[in-house]
Amino acid sequence: MPRGEFGGSEDETTAPEPVKRPDLADLDSFAGVDELGERSYDNFDDGSSDDTDPELDAPDAAFSAGGGSRGGIGGIGQLGDNLATGPVPDLSVIPDEQLHELDDQGEQAEQTDPNGGQARRELMAVEAELNLRWPETKLEPSLTRIAALVTLLGEPHRGYPVLHVAGTNGKGSTTRMIDALLTRMGLRVGRYTSPHLQLVTERIALDGAPISAAAYVDLYRDVAPYVNMVDAAGGPDAVPMSKFEVLTGMAFAAFADAPVEAAVIEAGMGGAWDATNVADGQVAVITSIGVDHVEFFGNDPAKAAAEKAGIIKQGSVAVIAEQSPEVLAVLMDRAVEMDASVARAGSEFGVLEREVAVGGQLLKLQGLGGVYDDIFLPLHGAHQAANAALALAAVEAFFGAGKDKQLVVEAVREAFAEVETPGRLERVRAAPTVLLDAAHNPLGARALAAAVSDEFAFRRLVAVVGVMAEKDARGILDALEPVVSEVVVTRNNSDRAMPTDELNEIALSLFGEDRVFAEPSLDAAIETAIALAEQSEDPDEPLAGGGVLITGSVVTAGEARTLFGKEPA
Repeated sequence: MPRGEFGGSEDETTAPEPVKRPDLADLDSFAGVDELGERSYDNFDDGSSDDTDPELDAPDAAFSAGGGSRGGIGGIGQLGDNLATGPVPDLSVIPDEQLHELDDQGEQAEQTDPNGGQARRELMAVEAELNLRWPETKLEPSLTRIAALVTLLGEPHRGYPVLHVAGTNGKGSTTRMIDALLTRMGLRVGRYTSPHLQLVTERIALDGAPISAAAYVDLYRDVAPYVNMVDAAGGPDAVPMSKFEVLTGMAFAAFADAPVEAAVIEAGMGGAWDATNVADGQVAVITSIGVDHVEFFGNDPAKAAAEKAGIIKQGSVAVIAEQSPEVLAVLMDRAVEMDASVARAGSEFGVLEREVAVGGQLLKLQGLGGVYDDIFLPLHGAHQAANAALALAAVEAFFGAGKDKQLVVEAVREAFAEVETPGRLERVRAAPTVLLDAAHNPLGARALAAAVSDEFAFRRLVAVVGVMAEKDARGILDALEPVVSEVVVTRNNSDRAMPTDELNEIALSLFGEDRVFAEPSLDAAIETAIALAEQSEDPDEPLAGGGVLITGSVVTAGEARTLFGKEPA
């Protein structure tokens, strides 16, 4: 043939067509693409395969280890079995014999602590890499990137039913209660929450406990190549995956690998465009909605409700906490649009009776399937009782409970009695009593103040407050002012923390000079607060009865937990 546009002679090879790169706008374009974004050799457009080169046809070790065509993150061999492909057959084990991990030479591999020093160092390295990505406070509202990632991972989020939790306050506590109830009912449960208090592994929990540092590292390393593919597909000017999006993909993959029989997923922020919303929740749980994240939602609770209502999916069950009329109207409109069934606190379920008890409260709850009495909840505050009723209704909805179809009451009692919610009015020291709470907005601070006032009788209560710069510090301090004697303002170690001087000025305007102290670090602030709590102007007054309340931010509560020697949970 004559020389053509490629400049070759008739005996020269025609230049190949350019490789078509994956396109985030077309998730099908990722089919047949390897971890580097290149098309695989045995997946030509005409359906043929290259079987002439033995090197090209040699099975790829990573592909085989990942389960071959069943691979991806849900494939057997890389992260275990997947509900979509069925369970892995159990290995036959000779009685009284143990299986051992062997290295590639057939020798028994050295067993290491999955949460030991080496695992923690590797975790820190992974976190340093993830922290180069956009943080949770920087958003580009879109489900495109997370949808592409879960597509590459084999859609692990569709291998188990999901209970999705969104709202302004109470999400974390409600999620943990749902987890406890489902677990007690005999299911294996995955739990995904945010943010964490002390260690990022807290965010992904299996069987009621955070995954290990080593498991987190392995999970990230398995997911990372696919994350890079999504980043590359977006082009040089596109927004790469955020840290939260990557963690969400990791959680979905971990739950598919376990495998879990149900996953309780807490939305990070908002709902409609939150990365978790790529999953379709069988049950959508909406906790109380108020003003928070004003940089995204403004001061309009109805606008925030419209975003959070996005987790209500077609044909799901929406379980809704008590809301203001304007917020409830928005949520109900979404439920009607999605043809979702609705259960509302105060109508279909709620708290019938509540009595303060030692170490918590005794409840009588109206559920969707009837009344559950003698429920001991080892948490403080009317808001936690409301969260308990919400969690109960969500689990009833999950199992299809209704009139004359209750959950086993004794199992419900046992589940609630074992609930733990770190950083929520948690006692970390006695004499003087030191409580810490992650309240980080005025709504949470008001609930905290009410719980302290109703359930504790402190002679003197000193608050230690550290707030994030973007939060409503005045609203938080104003809610606490009636129930505390003095306040010690400080800052946590986050780069986003409000400077102590700025917080001090706000506190002075609300408390007056005699009731405000400032310390540059959290540990110094706690020491000052303990000393103040132990002071007494009357020599005849007993020193007992003093207390310290550490609050203002999830980060502040988490740092305090670490200072008092508490392990991540």
